[in-house]
Formats: sequence, C-alpha cells, structure tokens
Amino acid sequence: MPASSFRDPSLPLDERVRLLCAELTLQEKIDQMGHAAKGVERLGIPPYNWWSECLHGVARNGRATVFPQAINLAAMFDPSLLERLGSAIGAEARAKFRESSARGNHSRYTGLTFWTPTINICRDPRWGRGQETYGEDPVLTAVMGRAMVRGLQGRDPRHLQVAACAKHFAVHSGPEGERHTFDARVSPQDLHETYLPAFRALVQEGVETVMGAYNRVDGEPCCASPRLLTEILRNDWGFQGHVTSDCWAIDGFHKNSKITCSQLESVVLALRAGCDLCCGDVYPLLTDAVAQGLLTAEEIDRSFARLARTWFRLGLFDPAESVTYHSIPLSVVNSPEHRALAREAAAKSIVLLKNSGPLLPLRDDLKIVYLVGPHAASVDVLLGNYFGASPRLTTILEGITARVSPSCAVEYKMGCLTAHPNTNPVDWVSFESGKADVCIAVMGIHPMLEGEEGEAVMSSDIGDRTDIDLPAHQVRFLRKIKDAGAKLVVLLTGGGAISCPEVHEFADAVLWIGYPGEAGGEAVAGILFGDRAPSGRLPVTWPRDIRDLPPFHDYAMEGRTYRFMDKEPLYPFGFGLSTTTFTYERLTLDRASAGPGETIRAEATVRNTGTRDAEEVVQLYLRWKGVPFRTPRQALRAFQRAAIPAGEARTVAFDLTPELRQVTDPQGHSIHPEAELEVIAASACPIPRSTALGAPAPASAILRLTP
Repeated sequence: MPASSFRDPSLPLDERVRLLCAELTLQEKIDQMGHAAKGVERLGIPPYNWWSECLHGVARNGRATVFPQAINLAAMFDPSLLERLGSAIGAEARAKFRESSARGNHSRYTGLTFWTPTINICRDPRWGRGQETYGEDPVLTAVMGRAMVRGLQGRDPRHLQVAACAKHFAVHSGPEGERHTFDARVSPQDLHETYLPAFRALVQEGVETVMGAYNRVDGEPCCASPRLLTEILRNDWGFQGHVTSDCWAIDGFHKNSKITCSQLESVVLALRAGCDLCCGDVYPLLTDAVAQGLLTAEEIDRSFARLARTWFRLGLFDPAESVTYHSIPLSVVNSPEHRALAREAAAKSIVLLKNSGPLLPLRDDLKIVYLVGPHAASVDVLLGNYFGASPRLTTILEGITARVSPSCAVEYKMGCLTAHPNTNPVDWVSFESGKADVCIAVMGIHPMLEGEEGEAVMSSDIGDRTDIDLPAHQVRFLRKIKDAGAKLVVLLTGGGAISCPEVHEFADAVLWIGYPGEAGGEAVAGILFGDRAPSGRLPVTWPRDIRDLPPFHDYAMEGRTYRFMDKEPLYPFGFGLSTTTFTYERLTLDRASAGPGETIRAEATVRNTGTRDAEEVVQLYLRWKGVPFRTPRQALRAFQRAAIPAGEARTVAFDLTPELRQVTDPQGHSIHPEAELEVIAASACPIPRSTALGAPAPASAILRLTP
C-alpha cells in the first residue's frame, strides 16, 4: 500500500482516521457501526466484534484468571493493586486476541474493546448488579475506576493495551426488571454530586469508551440523550473516545419506553445524539436514514471516525512489531504470577466484621474443624457474574483442607440450602459441630439469587433482591450450631449488604468474603489461620433492615448511603477490623484556614498497638458546617493503605485540594463554601456505630474555609 495510506504509522492519528474514512464507502462505514463489524475485505480489514467483557478477568472467552468480583476489588481500598490487576487482565486479553485472530476467530468476546468497568453508584443494596460496582461512594468509585482503566489500557503513549469502557452512563442502579422502561428522576444536585463524578473522573483518565444505560434520565433515553452524550460528556468534559449503546437499548426506545414510533426513528435519535456504536442489530437502518434525508453522510463520518480512532489506538493497522502489546505470550494466561495476584486481591478484599475473644486467628493445633454451609464447596460463589473460566478454582473447603495441619480432621457437611429450608427433618450437623474445636459456616447469598436479568435464575425479582436479610432458615441453622456449644465463625458470601443482626450477636467471628475469585479458598484459609491480617473495608453500608431504606425506585439520595442515612446501620461504610489493634493518635493541618485556591496538607499519625504486623486503611472524611444548603453528613475524600509493624506508628499525609473541599449546590454547581470544615482521619465512616463495633476512635481537626 502507498506510504500515504491509513496504514502508515508515521502519520498523525487524525490524518490516518481521515484517510481511512476517505477510502470507505458510506455502506462500508455503516457496516462497522454495529457490535459485529463486518470488516472490509478489499482493504484487508477483518471482521471485528466490539463486544468483550472483563469485569474481574477476561470473561466468557475460555481460560483466564478469575480475580475477585468488582465489589470485592472495591473492598481492597487499594488502587495500586487494582491497577496491577487491570494490567494483568489486559495482558491476558492481548495474548488471547492474537491467538484468536491467527485462527480466524472474530466472534463475540475475542476483541480488544472491553466493556469494563461498571462505575454506577450502588445506591440501594437491593440492586442485583451492585456486585459489579465499586460500591456506594463517588470518590471510592472514581479512584478505583481510574486505577482499572490505567491498568487495562496501559501506559504506552502510542497504543492502548485494550480499550476500557465507563458504564452505564448514567444514573443507573435498578430496578433490574424495569431497566428498559424506567425513567430515573434526579435533582441537579444529586446528578452532579453522586451520579456523574466517577464518569467525569474516568474521562479525565482517558477512558476510550463510554456506554449508555438502558434507562431514561429525566425523560431522555441515556443512549440518545443530547444532555448526557453531547452537552456533558463531550462539550463539558472533552471526551474524545466513542460511545456505545448497551445491548439492544436502541430497540427499547420504540419497543419499551415508546420514546419513538419505529426502529428508523430510534436509530436517527441515537446517532444524532452521539451514540457511535450500536450493540444490537438496528444500525444497518442508518443506510435508509441517509437515503431519506433523516441523517447526513457527515453525521455517519463523525461517528465512524470515533470508532476508527479506537482501532488505530489499539494498533490494529500498525505493523505487529511496532505494537508493544502484540508480543505478549499466551503463557501469561492464568500464569503463576497472575494466580498469585488473584490470591493477594482476594485476601485484601475479605472484611472482618466481628472477632470476639478474639477467636481469630485460629490456632494451628486444632484437632477438629467442622465446615458447614451451602457455599463451602461451591464454585459459583467464587465467580459472581461476568466471569471467565479458570482451571484452578479453589473452594473454601479445598482452601481450608489444604491449610490445616495434617493431624487436623476437617469434617464437611452442607447442612442447609441457600434459599429454601431443608425438607429432611433429621439434623446431624448441630450435634456434631458442637464437638469440634471450631465450626466454620459458609453462608449468605448466591449469584443465582442476585445479578443481571436472565442470569440470577433463582431470583424472584428478575435479579434484584426483594429483601436484604440473611435467609431466615440460614439464621435458624446457625443458631442451632451455636446452641450446641460450637465456637462459630460465619463467612458471608454475596455481592453486597446482608442484614444479619442476630448472627452478629451470637457468632464468635463474622467475615464478609463476597465473591472472592479463583483463589478464594486459599485467601480465606490464610486469613482464618493468621497468614495475613485481614484489612478489607466495606464499600457499601449494611443497613439493619430494609425498612431503613427509601423506596427502591426513588433516585433521590436523601436517606441513602453513609453520606445521607439517618438510620444506624448494622455495619458502616468503610468498616473492617484487623487481628491487631490501631490507635489514631492525632490529625494535624498545616494551616487553620484555606481560600478557594489553596491546598492544605493533612497528616494523620496511626499506631499499631497490637502484636501483629498489619495494613490499615486510613480514610479521610470531611464534614461541612454552616453551609446554607444540604451537604453530606460526612464524605470520604481520600484514603491510603499503610503497612504498620506491631508497636510502630506511621504518619499518613493527604493533600486536601480545593476540589476535594468543594460541595455541590442545589443547582448542581461545585462551589468552595464559606464554612467550618471538620477534617477526620478514621478507620471507618466516623459515626458512633463504627467505634462501638471495634474501630479505633477517629482523629479530627477544624479548618476554616474562606471566600
């Protein structure tokens, strides 16, 4: 081909995109704008499927490392580890893409455009897809989302390792059964304070793709919203990548929400608003739309150019030797290094909620461990949803059996079912478990009870949960074990909050393990037996009762999440214990007041007062006093992990920038108020409940905000 063609890597990106557009016919461009792009044989462009998934590992595409579910990754509160994890996922994706392409396999899930991460705010624990998110807090979600994007896309200045995607834009978090028709009504303050910040942060990070949500926002379908896709995303934020619809969302304009009267009208509405790629089968109608004068060829070129830009940034038209990521070998897939990374992530995501005695860590000289529960030997609770296939899945049963002394007997019985009471009235478990040194019960929620519509086949509410309680028959089963005299450790699986106040009262130790990935069994065993001190933190509030929540359909933030709840939770946001103890000795500020342009240095001194080396997640919260409109009761603004040896102290520093001190007014504007600001360093959300559960008392200081 001539040196001036679109394949010339020496040319600027925009020029290469222009040259490719010039070589294609209108129909050839349209043929690339559905998720199953046809390719252009005469130019040597093979078919390409834009639809790939990697929520916590390359998904639905054969062998891969299965990392912990996204909600677990949030519980790590460790963006540097998440970036490493994202980089590993991207490397496996690149290696698998090269192999698939060499074999002529261009089917779904084999490409390099990955529809991850999910950065919607988990505003309500009933939402079945909350497990796919980074929790309920905009700052945590933004920090972790940016880390995943950096890891996936890589740091090469010329080429992306893979293309990441911020989804689902925007204001999307259930109900799952109404996602195709629902109209989320939201105030300007809630929109800009809660629902948009993480998306803006990922655009600033350079995310290549944004996916529109199924639902409407204030009457406009998200995949055809001029306000969201043009005014905010491109004009205000300067987004340069491409926008894709969620799958068959454009069909929903006329079939479900009745925004339009026909497929053709839906296609025109979406393309004109800025939806460049259709996951679905209606964009072939773009040909008719241009022929009938409903769209122009220039509008097609605009969207196609954005898609082509992504292909060029992935290096798909460059010599293989010039693309660093092209040489990644297939041996990285589920390599020992990636399996070790999965173990580390799983261990850091486990949250210790109670440890009376303390019972944990368990002794190495135990004679009998009694392991029970419907999830003790379950592979499904390792996986969550949107998962890959690993040849090395370690269940809790396998992990504990491998970890105990060879002289220790591990007796396993399921004992009870996940969602329904046992029908057999004979119960051996309660009696036998009382004779063991410890009983470990693996209970909670299962992916078949919560998730996306069509996935959670045991859900009675199309993937959502109708309540948030631990099933009553599980509670009764655990009570019988405890009444038999057992030392009881309860491990809770599931993608979010589980109300279980009774279990908290009678169990000796309670841990949330979520959906911990392929190495879940090893990680759990290591935490239980003291190979590592637990350090995970809850990325969502656990309410005591579903009656403490506003109606599921209400998208107003009043009464929701730790920032606006007025009810005492069972477990607060950010909470998690260790098997050592910490003291927050002081918090100092380098100045007593700050104007709109000044950055304040905050330093927290934290001491490990226990006998075990451990990591502490130091969280920085703000409370505004004297602002004439609603502000959060408290708001996380920064956090750091600190490794602190036993008996030693560490000083953790935060730069409290003007942006971090801002609040959102009722019109949705970010302002630097004149107010008194309480700056709080804490181990968990700084409310009395956290201290009552065993979190160390926070340290605080007052900063005066001046105009």
